[in-house]
Amino acid sequence: MKTIDNMPSSKLARASKMASTGMKIGGNYLKHFSKKTFVKDYDSNELNRDNAEDVYNCLSELKGSALKVAQMLSMDSNVMPEAYSDKFALAQYQAPPISSPLVRKLVKRQLGDYPENIFEEFTPNAVKAASIGQVHKAQYKGKEVAVKLQYPGVANSISSDLKLVKPFALKLLNMKKSEVKVYFKEIENKMIEETNYLTELEQGQFIAEKCAHIEGLGFANYLPELCSEKLLCMDWLEGDQIDSYFKDSIPQEIRDSIGQRIWDFYAHQVHELKFIHADPHPGNFLIGPEHQLNIIDFGCMKRLPEKFYNNYFAASDKTLFDREDDFRENLLQLEIIRSNDSEKTREFFSKSFKKLMRLAMAPFHSNEFDFSQSNFFVELYETGDKISKKQKQHGYSHSRGSKHFIYTNRTYYGIYNILHLLKARVKTGGPIVNFSTP
Repeated sequence: MKTIDNMPSSKLARASKMASTGMKIGGNYLKHFSKKTFVKDYDSNELNRDNAEDVYNCLSELKGSALKVAQMLSMDSNVMPEAYSDKFALAQYQAPPISSPLVRKLVKRQLGDYPENIFEEFTPNAVKAASIGQVHKAQYKGKEVAVKLQYPGVANSISSDLKLVKPFALKLLNMKKSEVKVYFKEIENKMIEETNYLTELEQGQFIAEKCAHIEGLGFANYLPELCSEKLLCMDWLEGDQIDSYFKDSIPQEIRDSIGQRIWDFYAHQVHELKFIHADPHPGNFLIGPEHQLNIIDFGCMKRLPEKFYNNYFAASDKTLFDREDDFRENLLQLEIIRSNDSEKTREFFSKSFKKLMRLAMAPFHSNEFDFSQSNFFVELYETGDKISKKQKQHGYSHSRGSKHFIYTNRTYYGIYNILHLLKARVKTGGPIVNFSTP
């Protein structure tokens, strides 16, 4: 894979990179309209593919919050053209790594010496590269360890990067700047947290301790003496990424067992801790020896306020959908409808979200759920897509809903898709009963 030898780290250099990408996109539009005029049977999706390629290449070089936004957008295929969501999905765990000479300099900056003088062995090439950092395999005091190294300039450029990437996001999401302020602030605050690796160290240790009672889960032990705000050193956990592991023929009972552990892991975090691992993509789950489920990367964690939690899971009781007044109050509390909305607007969102929420909460409406059902995912996607198109058609903004939806929905979207990948049948436990419905 192509490596990056020099990342633009100053605000000016990063802004210049975005500006040059804007010029490329402008050229793509000119090419598109020329072909549309003169080429018979021209594929109109070519414009989206060309633009997605140029935007992704730019964000890959910038890394940090710019690439993280692409990663997040890719997890909701209803909000943007397929060409973008497909391309941005690469940001999950296939981003181009930085080169070994640059890695050497960064390790010295963080630990005071070059990697060959600290570790018995150190792989100069990254084994995994993502949006904020990349991972190297090493040996320390006879033990295999993982060294997670943050890209240069990431922490200092979050706010400015989000300002640079916002016009692209607004264009893709068809939103106004004033409508997304609260959402971008939520993302900015969370990304700032993610760039402090000492916070990730604390969060990883906390989750490992609180979830130790769930059998079959594995967590890395950290080496605090080799950790800093921009470098983490921890045990190397063996295993195959969950998406590649399940390409092979695996007995159903093993699929169900691993799926159950994933569900129980998140159920404990959500309903007991109110503190969730909010980055559930396949690259963060490794299947180790004896089918142990190893879970990594605790940089992105989300606390659930009690009020939001109660209202979010109110729909786990499916009778809520038959109580129109209670359901509308639930939508009001979740900020999907607003107190100043007209009756026509309330009716639109009540009707639309009743179907969507009933589908999304289906796993909570019975004691067991079969995530292998393709029709469930097709219907969920198509319903969300239809609502999105109708919102646009009627002139309703997409900027509806609590800011807490961003990472909570991202979490459940990720969980559902991983369980579908596993084709797992999971005992979900039915409706959540430890709260009061509105």
